[in-house]
Amino acid sequence: MTRFLCAACSTQFPDSARPPEACPVCDDERQYVPEDGQRWTTLDELRESHRAVVRDELPGLLGIGCEPSFAIGQRALLVDGVLWDCQALLDEEIVSRVGNLDAIAISHAHYYSTMVEWAHAFECPVYIHADDREWVMRPDPSIIFWEDEQHELKPGLTLLRLGGHYAGGQVLHVASADWAEGGAILSGDIVMVIPDRRYVSFMWSYPNLIPLPAETVLGIAEKLEPWAFERIVGAWWGRVIHGDGKAAVRRSVDRYARAVAPP
Repeated sequence: MTRFLCAACSTQFPDSARPPEACPVCDDERQYVPEDGQRWTTLDELRESHRAVVRDELPGLLGIGCEPSFAIGQRALLVDGVLWDCQALLDEEIVSRVGNLDAIAISHAHYYSTMVEWAHAFECPVYIHADDREWVMRPDPSIIFWEDEQHELKPGLTLLRLGGHYAGGQVLHVASADWAEGGAILSGDIVMVIPDRRYVSFMWSYPNLIPLPAETVLGIAEKLEPWAFERIVGAWWGRVIHGDGKAAVRRSVDRYARAVAPP
């Protein structure tokens, strides 16, 4: 029996003798099935073909990824004993560098990846919003589905359900850290850090360029408004707004709403 990984989105499936007939995450319009068809791999194969990349995203904020890039190419972040988001490769080097985890929290289904492997390796729970329960392809007792609009993982680390890209799309608010004076949001791509760092953006589907309704984006802004943050750290290496993050969200929401308004 084998736990297959989708090579397009890195979702891991339960033990089976053959690869799944399809990947529901890729079949959804927010992702895609590659033109040459669905391909499958395993964590063991990934360990043979890829190497760990563990380095500071910011001084004091450890990032964890792999080379060459795999699937969507996101990297995870380690914040005060919490792994934020997840990436497929998990090997002895990563386990050694991470040490211990109190919890794992993941922004949305595109980054669930090998989360159960991580939870078992570090003997910790995974926090996912209950609105995204249907997108968990490998159920496991380590997964905790939380409800409502916010959940404190530990003092100073709070999950906020923003929705948008996924109904249960969540970000992690960091109240204070050496690298986050004034607070920070770890956003995955629920709030997308874009090349023009004065702004962020929001989408229903990034690869297929399907926008969100203006009222949904306005709702995201309303949920973020009570929280203080200067930095926004996105899902890929280097995707960081270093200051004025809250103002960037405000101006971006205004711009977005104007752009999608009826003529």
